[in-house]
Amino acid sequence: MTFHSDHLGLTLATLTYDTLGFGEFDDFPETSEPVWILGKEFNALTEKEDILSHVTSRLWFTYRKNFPPIGGTGPTSDTGWGCMLRCGQMILGEALVRRHLGRDWRWVRSQSQREDYISILNAFLDKKDGYYSLHQIAQMGVGEGKSIGQWYGPNTVAQVLKKLAVFDSWSRLTVHVAMDNTVVIEEIKRLCMPWLDYGGAACVDLQGGMPEPNGCLEGACALAEEETALWKPLLLLIPLRLGLSDINEAYIETLKQCFQLPQSLGVIGGKPNHAHYFIGYVGEELIYLDPHTTQPAVEPCEDSQVPDDTYHCQHPPCRMHICEIDPSIAVGFFCRTEDDFDDWCMRFRKLSHTRAGLPMFELVDCQPSHFACSVDVLNLNPDFSDSDRLERFFDSEDEEFEILSL
Repeated sequence: MTFHSDHLGLTLATLTYDTLGFGEFDDFPETSEPVWILGKEFNALTEKEDILSHVTSRLWFTYRKNFPPIGGTGPTSDTGWGCMLRCGQMILGEALVRRHLGRDWRWVRSQSQREDYISILNAFLDKKDGYYSLHQIAQMGVGEGKSIGQWYGPNTVAQVLKKLAVFDSWSRLTVHVAMDNTVVIEEIKRLCMPWLDYGGAACVDLQGGMPEPNGCLEGACALAEEETALWKPLLLLIPLRLGLSDINEAYIETLKQCFQLPQSLGVIGGKPNHAHYFIGYVGEELIYLDPHTTQPAVEPCEDSQVPDDTYHCQHPPCRMHICEIDPSIAVGFFCRTEDDFDDWCMRFRKLSHTRAGLPMFELVDCQPSHFACSVDVLNLNPDFSDSDRLERFFDSEDEEFEILSL
């Protein structure tokens, strides 16, 4: 699906950060309804400053210009085609903030930067050697059948981020993309604790050592000895299709409840060829960060500090009615520990038993028998043939697809 923009759309997409004033954005509504943002509840009447601080502290990745050519000879700007890639960066960036800085971390303008924070920003700078740079995402997408400059859907960017995370030995995230509307608990625990067998006992090889996770012990897959009894932090991404051309209203309440879970990383989606990063809701409106602003590429300073003002949205967040969202989305959650994951499972099952709306996906203990083989194993193949098959389901408006039954 290639991005095509008319003159008006391109004009709107190329607004620069400096031209955007606070007056161009609606102020946050004065309402008694609760405001939920990434698992935290706020009162809009008494906690507006806290809301804006919470939103501003999220990493905001937008279109950039004048960066080194992708692949050496490719584009020097992602304006008009990189919005879903930027949304993928935002949901992953939130996971890295939780992983390294903690859930309650807040950004303060001009404050001295922590080393871990600088490392996170460096991973996303627009250059070829950043773990999660636009360059890496765009070039890894070639293996998914997406040429550089082509628009991504939620599933594609989720699969690419999963591949890239393997090389991030600092964060050691387990990125799991749950397919077929199903989250398998056993599969996730095997991925996050690869040194355990299915029954939870430690596996050893014939020489009595630890098994090689994913077939290697060095580089991104290496496990430090002191970590072998721990849980590899989980970034769980769940691509979903919740309707035909519009979202099925039966899922609206369930979607809103996802933002209430403390493990919530939000949702990537938006409208066809126009992606947003949704971080919460108030009433019937979704709250989101919009990547459709073109800013100059950033270079680190000589002292290794990163000019970071343009990586934080310093105006009230955007809002849209929940019925306007495209039904093709990916929901994200972060579980730092096994207890976090168990708590997420418990909370989701409680939500599934309410009558507020239909569950958006299934949570099962073991892999269903109709799963012929592990999707995770398939996704390790360089040609990504499995994701090519699934691409038609999640990213095309023209192909037939299966809708979750009522």
